[in-house]
Amino acid sequence: MTQSDQETSTRLMQQHRNVVTRAAALTAVGGVLFGYDTGVVGGVLPNIASQFNLTNPFQKGLVVAILLAGAAVGALIAGRLADQLGRRRAILITSIVFVIGLLLSSLAPALWVFWISRFIIGLGVGSTSFVVPLYIGEIAPPERRGALVSLNQLSVTVGILVSQLVAYFLAGHGDWRVSVGLALLPAIILGLGVLQEPESPAWLVRQDREDEARTVLATMRDSEQAIDDEVEKIREVAQEERKGSIGELLDNRLRPALILGVSLAIIQQITGINTVIYFAPTVLQEAGLGSSASLLALVVVGVVNVVLTLVAIRYLDRLGRRPLLIWGMVGMTAGLVALALAFAIGIHGAGAVFATAALAFYVGAFAVSLGPIVWLLIAEIFPLRVRGQAASIATMSNWAANLVVAVSYLSIISAIGETGTFISYAVVTALSLIYVVKKVPETNGLTLSQIEAELNPSGTAAPETGKVGAITPSG
Repeated sequence: MTQSDQETSTRLMQQHRNVVTRAAALTAVGGVLFGYDTGVVGGVLPNIASQFNLTNPFQKGLVVAILLAGAAVGALIAGRLADQLGRRRAILITSIVFVIGLLLSSLAPALWVFWISRFIIGLGVGSTSFVVPLYIGEIAPPERRGALVSLNQLSVTVGILVSQLVAYFLAGHGDWRVSVGLALLPAIILGLGVLQEPESPAWLVRQDREDEARTVLATMRDSEQAIDDEVEKIREVAQEERKGSIGELLDNRLRPALILGVSLAIIQQITGINTVIYFAPTVLQEAGLGSSASLLALVVVGVVNVVLTLVAIRYLDRLGRRPLLIWGMVGMTAGLVALALAFAIGIHGAGAVFATAALAFYVGAFAVSLGPIVWLLIAEIFPLRVRGQAASIATMSNWAANLVVAVSYLSIISAIGETGTFISYAVVTALSLIYVVKKVPETNGLTLSQIEAELNPSGTAAPETGKVGAITPSG
């Protein structure tokens, strides 16, 4: 090959990389929306409560809970839309849902309109949590899939951080509608951006539109052989999926994996992470920290969340799942105990710094453990033929647990106080850690059959030998 041919080949390879990167980055704006819309409520909840006269903890918790109920429904609907209409159209519809919900929320003249708008925004959040990582995973080449899908998880943490920065800098403004309405910008970018991007080649092959799939892959892959191999692999996966059924998940051989997947999805929520995202400013203010100081504390926590998520993405495949998961949960437990102690001694002066450090330590430990690893394990422990159905059950369990925690958190604090609440979460996290140590296998580098044998040593493993993929839904 001449130097000119090599330069042309290198240029084409870079163009293909750029096409995939651009599509993944634009679609990951959905992750920013997910993070922003779930995170912004933490900074503006006191103002919302004041305007709509939400006087008790249950009503304040309902502001979050309604969005989560919508998210559970949205995740369920999104699966159908993505299969019937395609990933690209499902993302476009999701962006329209976001725009409608955000406009209603920003302009809501009455409480009932606000409740409806929160549910609609939740539909968008749930849809995004399912469709965006699915689309990115299907357009990414195998050697870049883990990093590009993890871009969505990173986008979620960035969205949370941006919502916290907005809440801090607009704290003096006093109008929560501005903070909520700013999410319209990424919602519009997502919709307009996805119009310019191709449909998922995997979905096209499943619809017997192989010629179109090959045309799309020609803009993303470096050789005809790579395209042929990928199309063949998609066909094999589709055939495996057609063989699978929900009933199989209850079979003795697969039941341990289902129990583990659902348990991890629930553990991710009942250890209290979203209470920090949703309610930390409210709790800190009610405990005596000023409004501006409490929002600044949350910004610090948000920065830690983003940075440690980057660390997790870098080291997941190097250190393995179990070490990060176990030591991260040890750190979460310690952070919760420290947080309980901070509230016990009072969060004034040095106590405020200690409380902020405890919050940041807890969130950072989550960001390298339960945050990304739960969804990675769920993507790895199930055979291909039932993976989609199993992941759907785990996702629904996660949203349900999130809903229960959100609606009960402020009421629990009202009943037993901040110190008692965080001690309770510490106990739950410690008990969950014992479960993880006993039940979670190391999946890094194992085949599906090896993972199945780890989960059910007395059973018969499935006859599948391919290495597990590192496709990580948002969470």
